[in-house]
Amino acid sequence: MEEVRIEKLVHGGQGIGTLRDGRKVFVWNSLPGELVQVRLTKQRRDYAEGIAEVVTEPSKQRIEPKDEAFLSTSPWQIMDFEIENELKKDILTESFEREKVQLPTVLFDAGENQWHYRNKMEYSFWGDDDGLHLALFHRGSHGKRIVTGSSLARPEIDKIANIICSKLNTKGIRASQLKTVVVRCNQAGEVVAALYVKDEQFPKIAELDGITKGIVVYYSTPKSPASIITNKLSHYGDITLTDSIAGKAITYDVNSFFQVNVPVFLAALTEISRAVKGEPTIVDLYSGVGTIGLAVGAKTLVELDPQNITRAQENTKGTEVEVIQASSETAEQLITGDACIIVDPPRAGLHRSLVQNLLLARPQKIIYLSCNPATQARDISLLQESYTLTELRGYNFFPRTPHIESLAVLELEHV
Repeated sequence: MEEVRIEKLVHGGQGIGTLRDGRKVFVWNSLPGELVQVRLTKQRRDYAEGIAEVVTEPSKQRIEPKDEAFLSTSPWQIMDFEIENELKKDILTESFEREKVQLPTVLFDAGENQWHYRNKMEYSFWGDDDGLHLALFHRGSHGKRIVTGSSLARPEIDKIANIICSKLNTKGIRASQLKTVVVRCNQAGEVVAALYVKDEQFPKIAELDGITKGIVVYYSTPKSPASIITNKLSHYGDITLTDSIAGKAITYDVNSFFQVNVPVFLAALTEISRAVKGEPTIVDLYSGVGTIGLAVGAKTLVELDPQNITRAQENTKGTEVEVIQASSETAEQLITGDACIIVDPPRAGLHRSLVQNLLLARPQKIIYLSCNPATQARDISLLQESYTLTELRGYNFFPRTPHIESLAVLELEHV
């Protein structure tokens, strides 16, 4: 192990320090100012990554984590919640300053609930002499750790995850046959689940029927480490859920893109609604099942994923809202000078051609919600050619983790 003094926390969530050979090292389970003993998990020519196994000189800000497996799901359990929010605001600001974006006053919404907020969790499995267990992967390795749940998950989720594991146990199902189980619930506490298995001949298990609102079993090819759908093997009950979002009933299912922390998302939605008020034409790109667009009065939803499209069509039934299946970068005909464009892209940010389309069409306003301030700042630095960043607000959508959500409002500069 290497002894390292931690300088600060960086975007991504690790502490950063310097190894004896001069390389920078990114360290989990560390706080600024701490002297730690680091087990290196990845080494590259210019940098390394690792986990602090021993904290020789702990920070005064360090607290005892709530979960034993905190590094697997929520590595920022080691600090006070107030400190977490201060650090997230600082990291958000630094991300934009690094890209030389002209900043307004940066605001930050911490939310109120730091535990049991997640309405979706994904667990793996572990088998031993005692049978089958829920498990999570150790951060920085391919190893697993047995768990019974997470302090981030809503209690309904962990209850059903454990029941599913128990039912599989009674049927002698082995961990080698399984990938993961995804469990999600709505605000009313209804729960649905998707079980991903590596065994194409996985048996039908009647005992799964009726334990919750709905469960689907998917075969997922072992060639992929991810839980992707290859074939549907069996289905019990109804895997759709409905939540009221800003007065709109939004239906989604266990596979849909939907916000994990609804109360904090509603706070962001309030700001989006205010920012688009009075705009005659609102287009929602990366619209998912239509959650944002329908809540703020968009007349056009653009989405590529077929499953999200199906749910979006259900959610817009009986309205005049148009649902278009297309990638956002190929929907240039919808980006017009009189439009207000809403974007909520994946972590990779906006496709470069979409940035160019926005600069060419010059819509009056762009509302940019992001789960990755680094790529958001990169995109906005390019859009500064024609736009002014008038508002920037961070949100703690994922308390006790390093993840930051941020909302930017850009207004066209009129020459």
